[in-house]
Amino acid sequence: MKSLAKDLRNSSYAVCFTGAGMDTESKLPDFRGKDGLWKSHDPRQLASSQALESNYDLFHEFYSYRVNSLKEADIHTGHSILSELQEAGLIKSIITQNVSSLHQLAGSTNVIELHGSLGRFHCNTCNKEATTESFLAKESCSNCGGKLRPSLTLFGEALPQEAFRDAIDELEKADFLLIMGTSLEVYPAAQLPFMFDMKRCYVGLDPIKQERQMDYIYHTKIGSFLKTLSDELAQLLD
Repeated sequence: MKSLAKDLRNSSYAVCFTGAGMDTESKLPDFRGKDGLWKSHDPRQLASSQALESNYDLFHEFYSYRVNSLKEADIHTGHSILSELQEAGLIKSIITQNVSSLHQLAGSTNVIELHGSLGRFHCNTCNKEATTESFLAKESCSNCGGKLRPSLTLFGEALPQEAFRDAIDELEKADFLLIMGTSLEVYPAAQLPFMFDMKRCYVGLDPIKQERQMDYIYHTKIGSFLKTLSDELAQLLD
């Protein structure tokens, strides 16, 4: 940990890359985990463009559940420490696969949401923006009568190109990458951490297949890891 803290402290441009494990400590379910089934359904099938078109009732029920779960969630220690590290200039940006916007709620800036946000909605037909309340009420689009949906990337859809380009721009400048809470199984996002040469640290409860490409590996909870890292950094600054 002392060596990691020194590498982070001495880096010129450190970036953070987060996934679902970052949010599970805020009591949000990880639908890709071993306990990820939702009402006996595979969430990956519900969170798809096919479900939006062919089974909107179930699609809407699933995302209404996710929206309401997010209302009950709150930031945890890890979110707060990342925001503090950013404010101190040690972390330059956060690239996230999460759609919760909890990083921003914790005060983080320069957050790139690769998969969009569960806090925004639009019409699937004409793209007109819609409110959370209209979606939860299962209203149709006020402009064209189309189906309302969250403004996030569904399985079967391409990533938002602007966010993907922004992430590449950040990683091209990076010499240190802190990867936390992601299985690195969802492409094309999973390829991003390996596009450029840099030091990498992985933090997550479960092993991943790319661990040989990491300089540091910690199989632990993110909140406690970041608290320890923050303490080590504080000692370096004393």
